[in-house]
Amino acid sequence: MRIAVIGAGIVGVTTAYELVAAGHEVTVFERRGSVAAETSFANAGVVAPGYVTPWAAPGMPRKVLRSLFARHAPVRLHASLDPALAAWIWRWWRACRSEVWQANRTRMQRLAVFSRHRLHELTKALQLDYEHENGYLVLLRNEADLAAVRPGLKLLTELGNRFHLVDAARCRELEPALNPDTPLHAGVHLPDDEVGNCRQFAHLLRHEAQKLGARWCFHTEVQRLVAGAQPRVVHRYLPPAESTQLMMEPSTSARGDAVATEPAPLEPIDEVFDTVVVCAAMGSPALLKPLGVRLPLRAVHGYSITAPLRPDDSAAERAPRAALMDERYKVAISRIGQRVRVAGSAELGGRLDKQDPRAIETLYKVLEDWFPGAARLSQVQRWKGARPMLPDGPPLIGASGTAGIWLNLGHGSSGWALACGSAYALAQAMQGREAPIPLDGLGIERLR
Repeated sequence: MRIAVIGAGIVGVTTAYELVAAGHEVTVFERRGSVAAETSFANAGVVAPGYVTPWAAPGMPRKVLRSLFARHAPVRLHASLDPALAAWIWRWWRACRSEVWQANRTRMQRLAVFSRHRLHELTKALQLDYEHENGYLVLLRNEADLAAVRPGLKLLTELGNRFHLVDAARCRELEPALNPDTPLHAGVHLPDDEVGNCRQFAHLLRHEAQKLGARWCFHTEVQRLVAGAQPRVVHRYLPPAESTQLMMEPSTSARGDAVATEPAPLEPIDEVFDTVVVCAAMGSPALLKPLGVRLPLRAVHGYSITAPLRPDDSAAERAPRAALMDERYKVAISRIGQRVRVAGSAELGGRLDKQDPRAIETLYKVLEDWFPGAARLSQVQRWKGARPMLPDGPPLIGASGTAGIWLNLGHGSSGWALACGSAYALAQAMQGREAPIPLDGLGIERLR
């Protein structure tokens, strides 16, 4: 089949790879100048299936309300008169019911476990090196933090996820650079989880897909989709100045940044395909609405700061070995090669082009609490990304209900943790084969 993939974030790249590896003729359209240039650009990089769970959970509305006035709140709500936001919050609140949450949690974690398995298969088969390290440590500052995570530990046990509840001394053995002056009560160590450079993985996999024949059209805006037995993609080339990338670090050829693979006209052109897969994150609703597919998709913004380690010989002794999570502030600290990345915050109702200084302040605080002096903060790079989130939590994977259009979107803050599994399962379903895991509850029918 001739298949168009719309969007080249981590979900679009993995989708394109699985489809071209299955023997299809694949064309990817991306408005930016490279893959993983927006939401996938500077995320925490953590792959921890046991911590992939719906944001819509019992007790979550109360936690959000309680944190609204906190200085270092993990969740921030920006007041808005947008009726669509109010409708989204209403649907989210209804999805916080225990029975709904339990079903959605099972679906997401089942997908996350398979996705990690598929990530490892690809890494081994293709010999990919994307600055990954094994191990994930959740830091609990006091007894109250420990009490808060105990229900989650029960869930990890039910799911068969290997973990160890460890004391502060063991935490410092696992991560020797932890600041001894910051109070630490206990930790949860997940040895099978990991951290990796999501953007670098996307570039490496994009090259593997191109070797197999995938065509990549960067700086290309998809203006319209026409559904049918042979769906059409109407698109136009964007001059680089018009498609300014939301990127925080310079592009290098070694990381696979690319230009369009062939000259493209400025006037819109119309291409015919056998199937179209929409992986365009927050660009998806506008493309699908004219086809009668209405998605309650909202951007829940996240932040990160990334800084290089200090160049002296003792830098490694002051930096994390792998990935950590500060449970109180819901902030992750990741070792990405010779850099430290601190990521967190869930901001609803804000704007992508406007950073909240309070969210950035929290990231600096957590880094200073645990790893003071590890990074060169004079060279810090800030990032804000729009995570495409559905109110009930799980992504949409499967047919759209409209002829010729398939969906792989809405992964929220778990895109990196779910991408490889989502792409493989979708590719199998598109070929009429049984998916490796049940896809019930991940289709668009649940929104209707």
